[in-house]
Amino acid sequence: MITVGLKPPQQHIGIADLREIWAIADDAGFDGCWVFDHLAPMGPRRTGDVFDGWSLLAAMAEATRRVRIGCLVSGNTNRHPGTFAKIAATVDHLSGGRLDVGLGAGGDTLTDAMMGTPTPSPVERVERLAETCEILELLWTRPETTHHGRHYTLTGAISDPKPVQRPKPPLWLGSSGEKRGLRVVAEHADVWLNAALPGTEIAELQRLSRVLDTHCAAAGRDPATIRRAVQFRLPSDPDSALRLARSHAEAGFTELVLMPTGHDDVVTASEAAAKLLPRLRDVG
Repeated sequence: MITVGLKPPQQHIGIADLREIWAIADDAGFDGCWVFDHLAPMGPRRTGDVFDGWSLLAAMAEATRRVRIGCLVSGNTNRHPGTFAKIAATVDHLSGGRLDVGLGAGGDTLTDAMMGTPTPSPVERVERLAETCEILELLWTRPETTHHGRHYTLTGAISDPKPVQRPKPPLWLGSSGEKRGLRVVAEHADVWLNAALPGTEIAELQRLSRVLDTHCAAAGRDPATIRRAVQFRLPSDPDSALRLARSHAEAGFTELVLMPTGHDDVVTASEAAAKLLPRLRDVG
């Protein structure tokens, strides 16, 4: 069985179009609808409008009724884990328990420099990600949390209310780091989002999935308990789109996150993806 989510572009798009896309995702029967978490647009020209991802999720929670919502992925260095735990729990309540929590190691040299924020080394960012995963579980499941780690310290911390979903919302971790990042995935994730760039060859995605299996074995975890997710640009041609979706499903990825392309505007592209959704489900 596969799930199909919609992740429209978030940059250079107005609020009215975003609301229309959320309604399309909710009404068409998509399993998830996603935003991203960047302070500036992505791509070669990093200028223009982009809204805050978690503020959009709060609005999406109120504007939808059934689709699951989430951020692929939040940069861990953007917020203290205590603050992040509170924001996520709030959105989980606003959505009635429909939140999937996407998280990655973070780090954006451009926006870090703009805001005067240090960019930790890759090793430190992964260490911080692992520590945050531990802290989130503690804050979401225990009355009080004390944590003295290498990068974060919490003393008698409370975080109420707890999320609607018990014991905690599903954690989607985005990483392709073979030595350290995938080890964190093996230890903490409910879902692994392959963080390789859209368009990465299927064979490479499968190889990274096998690396994750190895880390699961080292961590004493059954690899089958981690669902595998991949995001990719959905061609406008229906036959090409179905072939691409099928190739990912056959490679073992059960969570397909579609990034609609190839139309004059993102609303039209999202409508086309919605019309294709029944056939997309058949590939699983």
